[in-house]
Amino acid sequence: MNYSLRIISLLVLFISSYHGVSQSSAKVEICDGVPSLIINGEKYPPYAYMSYLGEKQYYKEIAASDIHLYNIPTYLGERGINSTSGIGPFRPPLWIGENEFNFSSLVKDFQDIIESDPKAKVIIRFYLDPPLWWEKLNPDASSQLPDGSTYRQCFASNKWREETGKVFRHCLKWLLKSQYSDHIIGIHVARGFTEEWFYHPKQYLDVNPVRTLAFREWLKNKYQNEQELKSSWKDPNVEFNNAKIANINETKKRVEWRDPDKEQNYIDSYRFNTEIMVDNIAYFCRIVKEVSHRNWLAGAFYGYHYNVTDPRRGHGALAKLLDCTDLDYLSSPNVYRRVMGEDWPPMVSVQSVQLHGKLWLTENDTRTSITTLLKDRSNGIAPPGKYGSGAWVGPKDMETSVSLLWKNSGRMLAYGYGGWWFDMWGGWFSDPKLLNVLEKTQELHLKFPTKDKDKMRPEVCVIVDEELSFWDASYGKLTNAVLSNRYPLAKTGTSHDLFLRTDVDVLSMKQYKVIWLMGLLELEDKERIKLKKWREEGITVLWTSAKGTKIYYSNGQEPFMPEKIKWSDKELRSLWKETGVHLYIDDKDVFYIDHNWMCIHTIDGGEKEIRFPFCAQVLDPLKSKILADSTKVIKLNLEPRSTTLLRVNPN
Repeated sequence: MNYSLRIISLLVLFISSYHGVSQSSAKVEICDGVPSLIINGEKYPPYAYMSYLGEKQYYKEIAASDIHLYNIPTYLGERGINSTSGIGPFRPPLWIGENEFNFSSLVKDFQDIIESDPKAKVIIRFYLDPPLWWEKLNPDASSQLPDGSTYRQCFASNKWREETGKVFRHCLKWLLKSQYSDHIIGIHVARGFTEEWFYHPKQYLDVNPVRTLAFREWLKNKYQNEQELKSSWKDPNVEFNNAKIANINETKKRVEWRDPDKEQNYIDSYRFNTEIMVDNIAYFCRIVKEVSHRNWLAGAFYGYHYNVTDPRRGHGALAKLLDCTDLDYLSSPNVYRRVMGEDWPPMVSVQSVQLHGKLWLTENDTRTSITTLLKDRSNGIAPPGKYGSGAWVGPKDMETSVSLLWKNSGRMLAYGYGGWWFDMWGGWFSDPKLLNVLEKTQELHLKFPTKDKDKMRPEVCVIVDEELSFWDASYGKLTNAVLSNRYPLAKTGTSHDLFLRTDVDVLSMKQYKVIWLMGLLELEDKERIKLKKWREEGITVLWTSAKGTKIYYSNGQEPFMPEKIKWSDKELRSLWKETGVHLYIDDKDVFYIDHNWMCIHTIDGGEKEIRFPFCAQVLDPLKSKILADSTKVIKLNLEPRSTTLLRVNPN
């Protein structure tokens, strides 16, 4: 243990209590139609920088790029975040014994950031998995495996949650009283596998009795009486006091959808697991708000229904979490099909997050041609043979790297959300060409507010069911086939909105010409009524179920396309044209347009013709050049493997 740093952390508290401290205030408000970051009463660019290793030289480069928002990691325990790879922890633990803490790692991180950037505002990513010593002292609050061993926490345990909450409060109070308080604007509540509120795989096997009791209480809240439970489960012998969680770690996987008449116990088990997750997120977010007097943001990773197809992970209750008044923002990385010429959407229905007033911050862990490897940047953290190949290696050239970063920026700007540049091991963006993208994105957000948004609203609306994977007995294969449509959607020459099924009742659909019910295995009666109404209003509806895709044209024609689950961008463009959706561009390039921003990401390049449904001024914001003052058509000659960002102002 580094006792000198422990003494420093104690001196911080003494000095702060003697001189008094100030506190920053951060919140999320609706500005220009989207949730926006407000710090100390002013709108603030929602773009940050983070590195697990954190080095002054990179902090200084980021500050010189006029980015002053940072994320730093901190950990209660001493174990790595990925429990299958064997990765080590990125910082020493804060919680080192009963009522014993060591804040030296936080002291060092703050000193490094503030010395590099006195304007720094910080969100702390706080990893709440417990230390090993606590697990050994509290087997009754830990996951209990069938072989008699324990594994980290049991997420259904009130004891784990309350004891962790008490420790969390203590740490937050230390931060609030520290000399760094004025630099802190939020806490990113993290836990579980890779910090993302996933169950660790071993926890699928958790047989802790408190989990079973919690499940039975959950069933009592769902079902009015035992007869209703028996009827739903098709089991005359099940009762509230003997119901068991389904075997979600089954070794045999069937490539078929679950039968609701036989496997409702599985659906209830998955729903219980996901709701336990969001209840915990809400619990710890509430602590952030209480300790900070509601001056700090509270956020988390959650809601990966658009990418994670294994229902055991625990990401199927986003709709419930969005009702949490103590939650300000949510996050995910972009989906991991990280190739040139494809859309990298967030893993969630971003428009639903925004609809509920929450800020979306995407994690841009984008590999570049100068991406470093963990084994070369740290001592002992990287396990042998891990984190050194495949997805961990960036593109070969700088031009592609710049293009990919601009694609990240174009998507954030066009869809009205923020994010952080995740320099995982350090040095991934340490080049003038790459830093220029980060700096210009910040500048463009400040310089160009949204106006006349209504004229470029998406005409395609996609509705997805976050519980789709619950019904997938293949644990993801069937679900992934449906969700793979996320890739061609961005190459149809127009934009689209993406909402949760649970938000349909509060949405106005008048702007849309196509509504795609993607992956709704069966329609409820109220949804069939809405479908009929939409058609009467001139909207074409696609319904992709387990059987294929049925197209309900507004003219009454109802062709059925058997086994048509996956669509190509060419097929979708043809259908969009047929139904009157305006296509800005005919090519298969990745295309975004909204909030006065238009972004084209192309592999082949060449001459492109963009057609607007309105007269518009078109600017190249990076060159401060007006390309057209008032036009409905503009032609561009694009370089191969490039990304172009333009400003579109309807006349």
